[in-house]
Amino acid sequence: MSKYHERLLLLLQKELKARKAETEQYCWDTKARASQKIPEGDWKIWLILAGRGFGKTRTGAETVRTWATGGIARRICLIGHHMDDVRRVMVEGESGILSISHPQEGVRYEPSKRTLIWPNGAMALTYSGESPRQLRGPQFDAAWVDELAKFSHAQETWDQLMLCLRLGSFPRVIVTTTPKPHPLLTHLLKRSDVVVTRGNSFENQDNLPDSYLEELKKTYLGTRLGAQEVEGMILEHGQNALWNLKMLQHQKDIPPLKRIVVAIDPAVTHKEKSNETGIIVAGCDEQGKGYILEDLSGVFSPIEWVERAVEAYHHFKADRIIAEVNNGGDLVEHLLHTRFPMVPYRAVYATRGKMMRAEPIAALYEQGRIIHQKCFSALEEQLLSASHRTSPDRLDALVWALTELFFTSSPCLKISML
Repeated sequence: MSKYHERLLLLLQKELKARKAETEQYCWDTKARASQKIPEGDWKIWLILAGRGFGKTRTGAETVRTWATGGIARRICLIGHHMDDVRRVMVEGESGILSISHPQEGVRYEPSKRTLIWPNGAMALTYSGESPRQLRGPQFDAAWVDELAKFSHAQETWDQLMLCLRLGSFPRVIVTTTPKPHPLLTHLLKRSDVVVTRGNSFENQDNLPDSYLEELKKTYLGTRLGAQEVEGMILEHGQNALWNLKMLQHQKDIPPLKRIVVAIDPAVTHKEKSNETGIIVAGCDEQGKGYILEDLSGVFSPIEWVERAVEAYHHFKADRIIAEVNNGGDLVEHLLHTRFPMVPYRAVYATRGKMMRAEPIAALYEQGRIIHQKCFSALEEQLLSASHRTSPDRLDALVWALTELFFTSSPCLKISML
């Protein structure tokens, strides 16, 4: 092959590589994580509560792009905190609609009319959350609301938007926001027609600089601000909750502890929508103070949660494992007996409701006797929203742990070796 043909082949390879990269850049189906893809089902509102860097803006922009180019929606409402935010982030931003749309799709933006127009006739009109009265009159069949928790007139803006959604057979809304305590978000979380997606900043680590991720870990993890801005949690106490923010204390340095336990509130099924298994590590010192050392809860198979609990037992040099056995009692005992026969544990039985068992534990918090070694965001979100109508598993494991440490004067030790 001549040098001319070699150079020609090289140029052709570069061109093909560039075209492939361009195709992949605009192919959202292959780039999106499962949590960023439009949910299935007959939902009306898709509420994304996620930390900074999760990819909320990209998800909102791609959803609008799918609706517009696919003929799913013809008139779309875009609402941001300020009009400047709408243009700078939602429309022209690095992850905004113009940036993520392929040039051949032909979407154009007319700033003077605050309108995005697609060749198929679909339109997106922009509005500010600071001017909810602008929404009197127009009508839409879809909407994207960004950073709803920041709006100064959130409820009024939301009410006006709902009245505007009167086109098409089934109008839908995507809401992308960093969660903050807000009555409107609390209301949306209770609606049956709302699909909720939660996420944290680290889910998008492939697209974030290592220095940024290290700064998040070093500065914000284990703090209330980190729980909100990084992990996407809403730390707000409900009207009838047993806990409030003032009751939650944090202290990194823990004194020597006289007793440590690992408590399990087990889930006996392992499916996509199974309940979490609550796994909490707690201890107490000589002065009568309790400490929450770790929250290892999650959705696990029975083998996974028992192994996780036993690892914590060894790591923290705990005295025993506490396990609720109302559901799957034989399973708990069987797993410990067959896999970890020398690990001591105590079986506990729930004879009262969760909130009745939680009341004396909440009293300990109110007395300032319980301290968290760091901000356990998911656990604390459950504590702050717990009422007699809820049944959180992390909270229940915490209650079992602290009940063992503070209210069981002469516990009957039970060893799993029968």
